[in-house]
Amino acid sequence: MTKSLEEISDRLEIQDLMVAYSHAIDTRDWDALDDVFTDDAFIDYSAMGGSAGDLKTTKEFLAKAMANFAGFQHMVATSKVTLRGDEADGRTICHNPMVIDKGDGDTHVFFCGLWYRDRFVRTPAGWRIKERVEEKCYFHNFPADFQPALD
Repeated sequence: MTKSLEEISDRLEIQDLMVAYSHAIDTRDWDALDDVFTDDAFIDYSAMGGSAGDLKTTKEFLAKAMANFAGFQHMVATSKVTLRGDEADGRTICHNPMVIDKGDGDTHVFFCGLWYRDRFVRTPAGWRIKERVEEKCYFHNFPADFQPALD
């Protein structure tokens, strides 16, 4: 089935939005998330042990939580996007290696596997995520004694 130029454009813009999210997180540029989410977005990371709330709450949580890690990558793929005019739903795989700095050059790497379940909306500034809910798939090599410093 042939897709219209508008649908192709919408899909590419949503794909770019997913990339922008990953780059914002992986470069710790929390303010870049203002161009990814709507002002009234609901973001729920609780399935993977994180926060749930609005964009301000999420940015505060990320600034604290991600300080526990020496490195990480959010690799997203195989997005299933259903367009409905100016709205869309998506489910996207995220493979996320995380590196804990244990001090003295010692590190511990573990892996998170999850899906992002998103509601997208077209805004005057382009496509944005209005709702993101993480759905847990797996943790691999997660340290039993890991206590993130969130204070």
